[in-house]
Amino acid sequence: MLKQRVLTASVLAPLVIAGIFFLPFHIFVIAISSVTLLGHWEWTKLIDVSSRFNGITTPAFILIGSLYVLPVNYSGWNITTMNGSIIALSGTVWWLFATVMVLKYPKDTCWWSDSTFFQQIFSVLTLLPFLWSVLLLRASDYHVHPYLGAKLVLLVCLLVWSADIGAYFTGKHFGKRKIAPSVSPNKTVEGLVGGLIASVLVTTVTATTISIPFSSIYILCIIALITSFASVLGDLTESMFKRVAGVKDSGSILPGHGGILDRIDSLTAAFPIFTVLYFWLA
Repeated sequence: MLKQRVLTASVLAPLVIAGIFFLPFHIFVIAISSVTLLGHWEWTKLIDVSSRFNGITTPAFILIGSLYVLPVNYSGWNITTMNGSIIALSGTVWWLFATVMVLKYPKDTCWWSDSTFFQQIFSVLTLLPFLWSVLLLRASDYHVHPYLGAKLVLLVCLLVWSADIGAYFTGKHFGKRKIAPSVSPNKTVEGLVGGLIASVLVTTVTATTISIPFSSIYILCIIALITSFASVLGDLTESMFKRVAGVKDSGSILPGHGGILDRIDSLTAAFPIFTVLYFWLA
């Protein structure tokens, strides 16, 4: 399984990085919107709907409607930073609420576990702020510094990937105390600490190497630390929804990784949190 995961990641990661830097902005919008729609499609596997096509209709309508209401042009960005930040902030509020849901699982699930309406709302709250946070970062100072936004998107990806890898190997060798055994029995406190340390180190080195401006190294470390912790929450939240639905993976499109949603679960929490903190503190 590990060999398959590494092989898939070795192919996927360069494609993602190439897309971040070399896709024209409007094509990048189409690409990340497509990934988000695939995430919504896989989410329909986690909820009780008469058909998966019915399950994706509302989230797809909201996503496409948001692109219409807050349009993107061919050379950059039409949405103001304020409006984009409001969308990212809504994602931050959702993840604070999701934290409570994870902490109360499995005792306090009766109000949402059998509700298709709430589970579709959770889908939108998870994936729509993710989409707009990625776009907002990618468009940062686009007309002045076309690649600054690409560097920021890459930075968040590397932060999450390093946190995941650091947590895996630290937890495998030193993990004893479980974080949330009822949600994800393999995640440990030791793994969490290892992942946080790895993400802060990788983020600091990367931001310095590729010249991403931050007001201070301390602010950079704080943002990396909080974002890394949020990425763990994203993973735990999806694990909770999958446990309620009784499924192991959201899909099978990525060998060794499961579905698109399985691969971006940490990113869905990390991007809104990072975006809010970056525009607020950096």
